[in-house]
Amino acid sequence: MAEDLVLGLGGTVDYEIRWDAAVLSALAEGYGIRSDELTTTTPIIDERALVVTVLAFLATGGGGERFVLSSDIVERFAAHFDVEITLGGTGVRAGIALDRIGVPTVQHLVSIDDNVRRLLPRSMRVVSSATRDTLDPHLIVQYPEGTTVRLVDAEVTAPSSNRLIFANDAPNREMAIAAELADALADAAAFLVSGFNTMQDADLLARRLDDLVAAMRRLPADALVYYEDAGFYQRELSAVVRARLLDRIDVYGMNEDELQEYLARPVDLLSPDDVVAALAEAHALIPARALVVHTKYWAIAVGPRAAAHRPGLESAVRTAATRYRLGDACTAADLDETARLPRHAGGAAVVAEAERVLSAAGVAAFVVDTPHPTTIGLGDTFVGGFLAAVPAAARIATAAALGRALDAAAMIAR
Repeated sequence: MAEDLVLGLGGTVDYEIRWDAAVLSALAEGYGIRSDELTTTTPIIDERALVVTVLAFLATGGGGERFVLSSDIVERFAAHFDVEITLGGTGVRAGIALDRIGVPTVQHLVSIDDNVRRLLPRSMRVVSSATRDTLDPHLIVQYPEGTTVRLVDAEVTAPSSNRLIFANDAPNREMAIAAELADALADAAAFLVSGFNTMQDADLLARRLDDLVAAMRRLPADALVYYEDAGFYQRELSAVVRARLLDRIDVYGMNEDELQEYLARPVDLLSPDDVVAALAEAHALIPARALVVHTKYWAIAVGPRAAAHRPGLESAVRTAATRYRLGDACTAADLDETARLPRHAGGAAVVAEAERVLSAAGVAAFVVDTPHPTTIGLGDTFVGGFLAAVPAAARIATAAALGRALDAAAMIAR
């Protein structure tokens, strides 16, 4: 029986800065940044443009991912803050979430260095296309709700917390597929595809999709394929990926920022009517068997196979909420504690209406009150939680939990 969870396609080394509004204020004032300059679409050719972009997102409470001209810009900006080096990429963070509950995974990587060797979970087996060590850090900016930054002529205050990603990562932009991936997929119960959003060359993307489709022919017929969307640096390339992969994708996931980018309009996430209209419009654009949208209030699957994924949604929301309140230190026991928290009433109303009107299944998010939330990697952790409900993973997780319980009992007996 195929049991492996294969996660790809690329991992990253992340520079997670510790948010400091005073530092941002000093940078904004030093660069003479004014409120009418704030935009999320300016080319990030230097540190000033990066500061403008961060502040533009902060002013709306938005999140996203943007390309920078060089990694030197990331290094220069990060040097102003306290920095923690972590591992990122949807596959890697999903694998970390699964590692916490005792589920091993197979990770496809396109880059490697000593940071990756040091930080990657030991339970994770690696398949890599990297031929040498490289380091192209991703800048991760997590800002809290209510933080205020001074500009030359005004102040901006974040209406909600969110996270931003800035990078110039050549290996992920080239996304070479490892020759060993096909063999790994032959024993896969599930395969996570993510990371094409960083590619910018349409011809190269077409070749990489050819390589991926060839490897996916080794997948067992009943293997679940989960595709997680992201902020494409070249938005038109997302349609190229869908054209090649949609017929083999079982679950197509995205967050609220990506939903609104596709629709080119804001969506009131607590308005049942607005959400239902948005989900219907998104599913018409992306007619997946199950289109999953995950937000801080709810997670809903739409499509002919939506109902089959209710356990995955429940597991995903619980896992993401646990990371939100505890960060990477969360354990399987913490998941049980999260399950006892109340659900968001507004999110439950949205779910009820979506299930009434659409071919949909959903779950409301948990209400989590914490002074130090972790918004970095929540979507990736959501994916890991979703995959934890795949029967093979659930069986392994249950066995791991039983093993921990028996070990604890043995310790008490001594």
